[in-house]
Amino acid sequence: MKTSEPSALLPMKRAQEAIDALRTQGQHPLSLLANAMAHLAWALEDINWVGIYLRQGDELFLGPFFGRPACTPLQRGQGVCWAALSAKQTLNVPDVQAFPGHIACDAASRSELVIPFIHKGESVGVLDVDSPRLNRFTAAEAALLEDIAALLAPAAAQCQKNL
Repeated sequence: MKTSEPSALLPMKRAQEAIDALRTQGQHPLSLLANAMAHLAWALEDINWVGIYLRQGDELFLGPFFGRPACTPLQRGQGVCWAALSAKQTLNVPDVQAFPGHIACDAASRSELVIPFIHKGESVGVLDVDSPRLNRFTAAEAALLEDIAALLAPAAAQCQKNL
């Protein structure tokens, strides 16, 4: 059963406000991304992983995250992360086992939400959230996470340049 709106979004909105405050204070890009993942990990219920992958050529490299150790690098064309990055659009996968080419870094993950970081028209990386529950993510949560990803995109782009 999905959590009800809008009260379920309140922790995420608070996380968004905290992330925006860190961003406007001029926090170092890597520190901003790391703290953003911590805020999201505490705000999102029923997740087992939240993190960032940054693009370098034909690979996605692991950035700040919260959860079990992750697969890295991810090769072009593989998994939900590359699909979202290539399409430059959010992918909400209610059942990862039904997604062709899904990369199972954690066998407990059952659903996944991936939002690309778009900076100056370029896909520089992704925000990736996994859950052990099928059909975990709502459209409202996806929209709010898209707003958060837009806040973080410039920091992701800066970190990407330093890979």
